[in-house]
Amino acid sequence: MNDGPHPIEVLLVEDDPGDVLLTVEAFEHNKVNNSLHVVNDGEQAMDFLRREGEYPEAPRPDLILLDLNLPRKDGREVLEEIKHDDDLRRIPVVVLTTSEADEDILRSYNLHANAYVTKPVDFDRFISVVRRIDDFFVTVVKLPR
Repeated sequence: MNDGPHPIEVLLVEDDPGDVLLTVEAFEHNKVNNSLHVVNDGEQAMDFLRREGEYPEAPRPDLILLDLNLPRKDGREVLEEIKHDDDLRRIPVVVLTTSEADEDILRSYNLHANAYVTKPVDFDRFISVVRRIDDFFVTVVKLPR
């Protein structure tokens, strides 16, 4: 366990503006001031992680929340690239998606996702799920620095 909650850098890879807004709101209402960075597609995610393009000063995320269905580069491709990159593979990736398909769940874990969470459609449940993910990775899990 960590000595206590400390702010972490979180990268949200999400193309749905409504889900981005809900996630931001969930983080704002949490007790810890984590830095939440948002990119809207898989190519931007990889640029952010590799500090390329418009992200040369991007912080290294402590946690990635990744949607699967993204434009330009699919979330499955992003997950595969992250987990095959020696510099990025230790960053925990939580797949946060609407898909409940067994094949998506299996493929995500086969690509070494750290968790697979289906987004609830209910507003309050969505907020609760994001808070739980945040709480778990801030207060329970020891993240590499």
